[in-house]
Amino acid sequence: MAMLSAIATAVFLVLFVGISWWAFSAHRRAANAESAMLPFMLPDEAEVAGASIDASHPRQ
Repeated sequence: MAMLSAIATAVFLVLFVGISWWAFSAHRRAANAESAMLPFMLPDEAEVAGASIDASHPRQ
């Protein structure tokens, strides 16, 4: 049982290092930069709330 645990630990360590290597590699730089800007591309909550209030209460 200890041997199975050691093998699983080694496999998951290699998997972690591989995913980390892939995620921070140079060819992912553009995708990472685009993903980093996603929160700033969303509309402001105040503008969205204001638009829904304006739509439900038409001005006279």
